[in-house]
Amino acid sequence: MDPTRIAFERRGHGRPLVLLHGLGDRRQSWKVVMTRLVRDYEVICVDLPGFGSTPAPGTDEPYDILTLTEDVRALCELHGWERPHLAGNSLGGSIALELGTQGVAGSVTVFSPAGFSDNLARWGMRTVGVAANLATRMPTQVKERLANTAPARAAARIALRGDPSSPESKATRFSVQGLEPGAPYVRMVPRIAEYDFAARPIPCPVTIAWGDRDRTLLPSSAVHAHERVPNARMVSLIGSGHIPMADDPLTVAEHIRWTCRAADLGHRRGTAGGRVGRLRS
Repeated sequence: MDPTRIAFERRGHGRPLVLLHGLGDRRQSWKVVMTRLVRDYEVICVDLPGFGSTPAPGTDEPYDILTLTEDVRALCELHGWERPHLAGNSLGGSIALELGTQGVAGSVTVFSPAGFSDNLARWGMRTVGVAANLATRMPTQVKERLANTAPARAAARIALRGDPSSPESKATRFSVQGLEPGAPYVRMVPRIAEYDFAARPIPCPVTIAWGDRDRTLLPSSAVHAHERVPNARMVSLIGSGHIPMADDPLTVAEHIRWTCRAADLGHRRGTAGGRVGRLRS
């Protein structure tokens, strides 16, 4: 994709910090987290291709986690964000890790990244993909009515929020806007179900965090993540679900800041001693 077509919001000053959302989400999901980080970093919230204000590739073009990884890398190169800090949730987390293996990240902080699920979880994602395809055949009005039923709203709260009974969770519902033939969400679900993050070195500080109430990508996936990224700092987010930016944005911001500072400290030491020249800002 032409990186000039990728929408983003940029605030703050300092070393670039790029935030990547999950499947079906958009850059606004990082709003509260962003406000906690703009004093220390130039924070860039990106709409991944196919979501928010960024158009999707054509239906005849490749569209998966690896192509999105190249899109984000091209965006960073276009704007001169050299070795930016990266943070991502779910799909965005996988992209951040892939960029980390390419050596283009200053640090990587991810929350419930895709690519570490066991066979049962993959079966669940494939089932979601089948359901999404079936939903594309329904009239929009029917889908809207179904999404607004009490069982559907309860299912959305359970799937996406750490505490489904909290007042903040009451507005949570499944969006039907992406359930059209050829829509990005429908195209991407089966790609995520089949995606595996291969064990490869990531030459920068890495934090992998998982909500202990994540019912979309189960917390047990963190065990596989630790096996494949052994240098990662592993964190359990108590009380958070699959989208911790919604459940506990302050803690999310602090874990991002911790990883960024670990990288920045390593950079300063390396510059002083001439040992870590690959960590440049």
